[in-house]
Amino acid sequence: MSYSHEERHMIEALRSGIPSRAIGRHFSEARAALLAEIVQRLDQVSSEGKSDGMVITGKYGEGKTHLLNTVYTLAHERNMVVSTVSLSKETPFDKLHFVYPKLVAETYLPGKAQPGFISELDNRLTENAPLTTELLHYAARTLETDKLYYLIKCFVKTEDLEERFQFQTDLEGDFISNVLIKQVYRRIYEEKVVFNQNFAKTRHSFDYYTFLSHLFRRLGYSGWVILFDESELIGRLGKKARLKAYQNMARFLFPPKSLEGVFTLFAFSASYSEDVIEAKGEYENLTEVFPEDTETKAVLDAIIEAEQLAPLTREEIDGILRKIIAFHAKAYDWKPKVDPTQLLQKVDKSGYLLRSKIRSIIEYLDQLYLYGDETESTIGDLDEGSYTEVPSYEEIFSEEG
Repeated sequence: MSYSHEERHMIEALRSGIPSRAIGRHFSEARAALLAEIVQRLDQVSSEGKSDGMVITGKYGEGKTHLLNTVYTLAHERNMVVSTVSLSKETPFDKLHFVYPKLVAETYLPGKAQPGFISELDNRLTENAPLTTELLHYAARTLETDKLYYLIKCFVKTEDLEERFQFQTDLEGDFISNVLIKQVYRRIYEEKVVFNQNFAKTRHSFDYYTFLSHLFRRLGYSGWVILFDESELIGRLGKKARLKAYQNMARFLFPPKSLEGVFTLFAFSASYSEDVIEAKGEYENLTEVFPEDTETKAVLDAIIEAEQLAPLTREEIDGILRKIIAFHAKAYDWKPKVDPTQLLQKVDKSGYLLRSKIRSIIEYLDQLYLYGDETESTIGDLDEGSYTEVPSYEEIFSEEG
């Protein structure tokens, strides 16, 4: 037998319901209008260098993560760096210094299967290199703090391998102390460091996002695409933390000029507007805590007005179905005797979720392949989840006090 490993991988991913980037390349025809808008924005960001952001919403299991995987592929085709982050308890969006290392850990350069960008600096970020001179000038004039300016100066001059490693991991989000930079700089240059202000990761971590956006462009890439999945988990934060998360969203949706060539996409559940913004009175909360903050109000507006993933048309589902049949045939080296029209009718019995329909198609084909006949399959609808607030450490301790 002759199996195709790529098709086998895709069928396994579809069967399990786990989105795969490999699948995104083959199912990009669906939701053509929305993808056309995203492509237009990607092209504008990459050609003009001006950052942009948008929000999409969709029901659970209706293809949000699949859409993000398609955007991942489209971005790489345009020579753009891509970072993917799923928000979680460990990656709360009210704390960008927690998000940054997770984001860097899932940063993929075009043409690279493994994440990471530090290796790009090994031979290009040297003491007298033009890139070094340009980055030092940029860090000194653009960033809020000058920590990265001194870090680069130490990085290109030190001969201590452990120090170089520490400076590299700092760029990856394992932030080193101001004291260490002062010590190394004074030893190398015999000068005292006087920071314009001491770097604090809780206040100044956006410097690192800004710096990476500039670095990627200087390395020859067309831009940087950041994909935030599971954004609805913001709704589980406490009130003040949610408002802070919206303020952080504003920095990506309405970015400052210092953020270069970045396209950011937030994926929310379709019920977020009703379950969180309306139910928890987010507009009233914002007026109470930050009455003059019009930009954060615009974030709430953007979520409410966001493009919702519409259910696929029968033509789009038919196209997906035919591709799945072809992939299954190639994955297991057989010739399915299947009438796509009849199978499409069977799929309609498997619930409204796109994910359920796809898994039903796979289950049906598996039955035919293994036993030569079929059994009825119905996969239950998946729950969208709840938005029970999880208190932050600060809130827990303040209550105890």
